Amino acid sequence: MSEQAVDPATRTFLTYRNLLFTVAYEMLGSAADAEDVLQETWLRWVNVDLAPIRDQRAYLIRIATRQALNRMRDMRRRREKYVGPWLPEPLLTTPDVAEDVELAESMSIALMLVLETLSPNERAVFVLREAFAVGYDEIAAAVGRSPAAVRQIAHRARRHVDARRPRYPVSAAQTRAALQSLQHAIETGDPQRLLDVLSPGVVLVGDGGGVKHATLRPVVGADKVARMFLGGLGKVPGRITVRPAVVNGGPALVVHLDGEIDGVLTIRVDDALIAGLYYVRNPCKLTRVRTQTPLTLGR
Repeated sequence: MSEQAVDPATRTFLTYRNLLFTVAYEMLGSAADAEDVLQETWLRWVNVDLAPIRDQRAYLIRIATRQALNRMRDMRRRREKYVGPWLPEPLLTTPDVAEDVELAESMSIALMLVLETLSPNERAVFVLREAFAVGYDEIAAAVGRSPAAVRQIAHRARRHVDARRPRYPVSAAQTRAALQSLQHAIETGDPQRLLDVLSPGVVLVGDGGGVKHATLRPVVGADKVARMFLGGLGKVPGRITVRPAVVNGGPALVVHLDGEIDGVLTIRVDDALIAGLYYVRNPCKLTRVRTQTPLTLGR
């Protein structure tokens, strides 16, 4: 189809598609649900009279936010039946995402887990304000609250998130160094090498979704984590290989079993040591680590 044949509504939607996906994914932590939000946003957008709309980007974000909020509440009910811990769906991302420090931080698995502790409205407000720099009036229209209430929600959410972020900023180079040590420990089965890079209070969270074996609850403590992590991989039948990748804008490891993707491992580094290990094995969440997903803050 030629560019001239594309109607204005479709052209605008396609222009902001990656932005809308990024907004929905940050709110939901699920690419599949984010795609559903895009579909619902499109169905509503094509019925909108574009003539009086001054800021089409803001209007599309408003529609997507409302759909994401509806889905977020539904997802929370589904989580009650989820087997074991739930982790965000990992995305293999393009190099430009890693180069954008703000985008990479907002997409990190560690931060998205913190966002899981917010209420739906708090998460929507935080994501729109902190990641996408949406104005308070626009956020208010999207979440159905007054601008004054949105400011209070934003302040409360920011304080909550800041209290749970790493104490010191961590560079991608520091994370890669920790991952290299972790990769070496996995490949050699060297428990001391793993202990050397783990924080004493490290937390291991595994997500198998009841389909693949994973920890049914978080494992805390360097000794327990090293024993369970290396012991678990050592008992997997088949040949384990580990490859570095860029997932959610940051360094990660993709674990292969006999050449097939078995899981994705991301980490949270605090004071040069691994403070969090997040291992996604649920096959339903591994479809987005085979091809890159374009993301953008759209500023």
